[in-house]
Amino acid sequence: MPSLVIPRDADVTMAGTNGGGWVAPLGTTKPASPLATPPGPWAALGRLTEDGLVRGFDEDSTEFRSWGQTSPFRTIITKSNRTFKVACQEINRPAVMSLWNRIPEGSLTPDGDGLINFAETATPTPDRRAWWFVVLDGATFRGFYIPQGEISNREDETYKNDELAIYNMTITAYPDDAGNTVYHTIKAAVVDSPSS
Repeated sequence: MPSLVIPRDADVTMAGTNGGGWVAPLGTTKPASPLATPPGPWAALGRLTEDGLVRGFDEDSTEFRSWGQTSPFRTIITKSNRTFKVACQEINRPAVMSLWNRIPEGSLTPDGDGLINFAETATPTPDRRAWWFVVLDGATFRGFYIPQGEISNREDETYKNDELAIYNMTITAYPDDAGNTVYHTIKAAVVDSPSS
């Protein structure tokens, strides 16, 4: 009788030990490598909180059953959203202020006194941009390119003397012209499955 072999290899696990995020105007192409700093017009989001990057799935489905059966014979996905959540610590970084307030970065130029002035509109226009996130763990990495993403949720800002103010945002990925929402670049160890 053959013995049971349960494959286990720590090299194919992943923790998010480091990483970063960048944003660029809509239509900016995917960076060539997650291991190189993206060139302009990519702008860094700067320091992110230790919560790192959260890739979310918001899906709904409809199940179909036949008379006399309790298990479905078919399921149709009726909604499938991809989101990315980060919390930016460098809230005065121009790219982050631009995103958070849904205004062009050029609107944040200081005047002669060093003051930045802008107004929030009650009727914001869509603010889709290209996004690039990188997650690192030693020699393992993942890159997520979102050709069309937009901040769809902003959590409250808190200003107090015993914590940093952060911009906690959720980005929703929309389909590009090819119908894709997220492009992945992954480098991970390759493990062989034991022969049976």
